[in-house]
Amino acid sequence: MNGVLREARFLLTLRSAVLAIACLFLLTAVAVGAGLVEVARQEATIARIGPQQKADVAAIAAWASKGRDPGDAAYYTFHATWDPPSDLAFAAIGTRDVSPYVLRVRALGLEAQLYEGEIGNPEAALPGRFDFAFVLVYLAPLFVILLFHDLRSGEREAGRLRALEASVGSTFGFWGARVAVRAAALFLALSVPFLIGAAIAGTAAWKVAAVLVVVAAYLAFWIVLCLVVARAVRGSLANAMSLAAAWMTLTLIVPAIGHVAINSAIPLRQGMELGVTQRTAVHRAWDIPKSETMDAFFRGHPEWKDTAPLTEAFHWKWYFAFHQVGDEAAGDLSHRYHDGVLERAAWSERLGMMAPGVGAQLALHRLAATDPAAQIAYQDRIRSFHGQLRGFYYPFLFRDKPFERADFDRAPAFQPASGEGRWPGMLLAGMIVMTGLVGGFGLLRSRRVHA
Repeated sequence: MNGVLREARFLLTLRSAVLAIACLFLLTAVAVGAGLVEVARQEATIARIGPQQKADVAAIAAWASKGRDPGDAAYYTFHATWDPPSDLAFAAIGTRDVSPYVLRVRALGLEAQLYEGEIGNPEAALPGRFDFAFVLVYLAPLFVILLFHDLRSGEREAGRLRALEASVGSTFGFWGARVAVRAAALFLALSVPFLIGAAIAGTAAWKVAAVLVVVAAYLAFWIVLCLVVARAVRGSLANAMSLAAAWMTLTLIVPAIGHVAINSAIPLRQGMELGVTQRTAVHRAWDIPKSETMDAFFRGHPEWKDTAPLTEAFHWKWYFAFHQVGDEAAGDLSHRYHDGVLERAAWSERLGMMAPGVGAQLALHRLAATDPAAQIAYQDRIRSFHGQLRGFYYPFLFRDKPFERADFDRAPAFQPASGEGRWPGMLLAGMIVMTGLVGGFGLLRSRRVHA
């Protein structure tokens, strides 16, 4: 304990170290604050959905119920869906920065609606959101390097190393205390702002504990790597350059190469292409006989086959039938896109077990339910809800039942998920294994040097 207190007092005398820790604390606080603001903005957007939805439905009901036409009700009524942010989303925004978390759908073809949204500047989205995950993965290692690159070499260059090691009873205890104090300072600089943000957001205790484990594991990897490099009898500048190269390789180059390799190995047709395929099938229905469209629809939905035959006049059931046929025409593409996104995510997790930066980021996104799997789950819930809408409107459309004003209130309502995250067990295990491998390599190299 005396050694820890001594090293803590010594650390406070190092102006550069104190400034670095304060800077990391400030960056983390800003990132947590920015995450809380973004989540509050998304929650405010979602909170406006209910009143707006009621007003829209009331206006449509006042107009459509006069004619009691179910086609008008089904065509003009939008139904809101939303994906509320989890209690940890402020720390890792993930795909919520680029994917829609609010979507209003109609009972028409769904595939085109799923990928409609506002067009943003892709260059603005490229750097990603400045959140806690960004600070931890990309910036924290630089502060670790700053505090640990000259742990031994700085004392040696100042001419104090031999005197220090001779004056202490145990060199292991001396260096262990120094490492522990600096590691604790970095951990607190990251953890305290996060804990404040978690208290404001009402984050579940198990998620808070899991994030702290991720932070500790990621810092441990970089600290061990710094110690391994510091064991070489080289100058502080050489250590810093070696560690900076390691940071660039592990946090930028390897993830970029892995991302390109995964995307090349698992090509995906983008959502807009799915929408185009669906819309092409829909528009084609205007140019072919109605019987061809209805035959294609009845093959998949024989329960409506006994409805009254169509005439040359326009009929809503034909219109909605060819929209569903359009969805089914793009069904295979949609399934491949769905499976491809999840397969890419699975390979990214495998990459994260070898690249600690990727692993830490994916672990936080998984805990915060902001990973691609969470976005796909939201789309699956929309598809399920859309099926309920079709099941609600089709009896009116295909049986020519009048749609009364009270029927608007009987329409299905979307039920969002709770936004619970998942424990990132394999990713954490990967980071711990990588830390052990780096430490083992350093120990083996040290023995060879001393031999």
